[in-house]
Amino acid sequence: MPKPLLRSLQTLLYSNVPMGGSKALFLKHPSGPAIPISPYRLLHLRTHTRILSPNPRNPSSKFALCSTKQSGSRSHGPITPSRRVYTETLKEKAGCEEQLVMLRRKLEDEGIPCSHCKPGQYSSLLCPKCKGGSSMERSLSVYIREDGGLALWKCFRGKCGWKGHAEPYGDVTTQFIRERPSLKVKEHRIINEEDLELEPLCKELIAYFGERMISEETLRRNAVMQRRCDNKIVIAFTYRRDGTLVSCKYREVSKKFWQERNTEKIFYGLDDIRRTSDIIIVEGEIDKLSMEEAGFRNCVSVPDGAPARVANKVPDEEEDTKFQYLWNCRQYLDMASRIILATDADPPGQALAEELARRIGKERCWRVQWPQKNSAEVCKDANEVLMYLGPDALRRVIENAELYPIRGLFTFSHFFPEIDAYYNGCYGYEQGISSGWNNVDKLYKVVPGELTVVTGVPNSGKSEWIDALMCNINRTVGWKFVLCSMENKVKEHARKLLEKHIRKPFFNARYADSVERMSVEEFEQGKEWLNDTFHLIRCEDDCLPSVKWVLDLAKAAVRRYRVRGLVIDPYNELDHQRPPNQTETEYVSQILTMIKRFAQHHGCHVWFVAHPKQLQNWGGTPPNMYDISGSAHFINKCDNGIVIHRNRDPKAGPLDTVQVCVRKVRNKVAGSIGDAFLAYNRVTGEYMEVEDHVSKK
Repeated sequence: MPKPLLRSLQTLLYSNVPMGGSKALFLKHPSGPAIPISPYRLLHLRTHTRILSPNPRNPSSKFALCSTKQSGSRSHGPITPSRRVYTETLKEKAGCEEQLVMLRRKLEDEGIPCSHCKPGQYSSLLCPKCKGGSSMERSLSVYIREDGGLALWKCFRGKCGWKGHAEPYGDVTTQFIRERPSLKVKEHRIINEEDLELEPLCKELIAYFGERMISEETLRRNAVMQRRCDNKIVIAFTYRRDGTLVSCKYREVSKKFWQERNTEKIFYGLDDIRRTSDIIIVEGEIDKLSMEEAGFRNCVSVPDGAPARVANKVPDEEEDTKFQYLWNCRQYLDMASRIILATDADPPGQALAEELARRIGKERCWRVQWPQKNSAEVCKDANEVLMYLGPDALRRVIENAELYPIRGLFTFSHFFPEIDAYYNGCYGYEQGISSGWNNVDKLYKVVPGELTVVTGVPNSGKSEWIDALMCNINRTVGWKFVLCSMENKVKEHARKLLEKHIRKPFFNARYADSVERMSVEEFEQGKEWLNDTFHLIRCEDDCLPSVKWVLDLAKAAVRRYRVRGLVIDPYNELDHQRPPNQTETEYVSQILTMIKRFAQHHGCHVWFVAHPKQLQNWGGTPPNMYDISGSAHFINKCDNGIVIHRNRDPKAGPLDTVQVCVRKVRNKVAGSIGDAFLAYNRVTGEYMEVEDHVSKK
């Protein structure tokens, strides 16, 4: 018989005996063949087995591996290990350690301190997201697999719920799964008139209500009562549902209020809106009684008054304690098709109307406009209208209620003043502002709030023509402009603008053609004009500007300097970093929408210069707007599309002739499609009309 194996199972697992390149562990039963089994499987079995020590009565007995699982099968007898034993190599052990190091590093990056976390065990740590709340609870459970191949964690705080997993060679995945707090069912007090010691109103309180135009019959129908508290008689407004007393609110004549504790919050007058299609909501119990005096019983009052201001967002139902009465009475409100908000005219009352409308749905809400109490004041609420103007006036207020405004949704009546001014010519530019050239005016005039896209092949004079156009507009109507012209150096751009304004060359150079340059006095005056008329958007470093950056600065120029025109020249000098999942066509559409909204909102005309793409086999004719590099949206989304083209063929005409091709005009009042021709003066940079070259399509 072989000698008994005295090595421990741990020694057996980590012995390194190469066997033909494979790794396996053979367990041999004395009466049967050797059984191959994985070391990891044996590690798993180890957690369910126990190793029996040698029999004290028989020291030569062998170690036995006995199962403790209640599987119903008998355990094996003594095990004789085979000499062919495969174990984990040193290389695998090093790999596990490397995985564990990388995994710990990833957990540290997520803010999880795992230096004391042992692989194969659960550890309770402080959650880096919620910090364990006010109690600093160690609510984060972290588990690292023994081989370092996976880590799992989860925070068990209901308000956090942060969980995730990480792999040493994979991505880290995290998410928040917040447990919805269970809605606690609050037990409300059951009250009655006897327990509260309520009694009918005395003559003094009936007279008090009479001064406020509230009749005794209305008080009786609404079960308004009184109670004696601290040697005082106070008014008791009883809150009822289906005729049963639910709550009670007290009021002293001095306007001090309080309510019965631990009672359910509901509307005052709730039974009056059962199965009604129209509901009126007011801010106080006396306002509800006033509405009844005007003939409106379908009215309720909020129980808790108005908030000081509108909250940033509407909380969840279970957290909306201030407006819990709305949720408690929702079944009544859901049946109504129109809800009139007649809250007080002061800021808290308007904040209350907004909060109610946000919860009810603004599409179902109307609001009232309180009339003038006198030449200096407006009636604050329904009771003031009843007292000062009478029930008929209060009835008209409700009948003339208007739709509650919804942001972004309008009727034409909102714009009638603007439309009237447009019809009567009050603005002065209803049909556009002259370009300064009569033949161009027949095709194109400048309208505030529009976008003009200008294109043309290189060296056609696009920028020069826009500069001349701005000088003409400034000369006639005094507009100011902001320029984002990245292709022009500031000093050269200043020279071009001054030459067009003063109509003399800047230098005594060859291009001046013996024309006297501008004098020092003219130059100094021109500098003042330049500084007053134009403002520049320039990058102070070598980075490219984005469209949003340009528009933000242009907005500042509109507000600070009252500029009316913006030039962006050219499109390809802007920073166009778009998301990888966005096409250039989608990007161009997005930036043109941004520019158009800026123009419309600020009443500013925008000229946007865009170069055409490289033209194959170009024959010298003007390019099309669809030839612009990037997208067809340049012509689809602009208000005006213009191609500037310079003649390069001496046989076709003078080389200084510039063709202004108006290819799109959205506003027919301001122009039409066609071509106009101008003569360019190289000395002064001016453009002159060429009357015998006009075509209109």
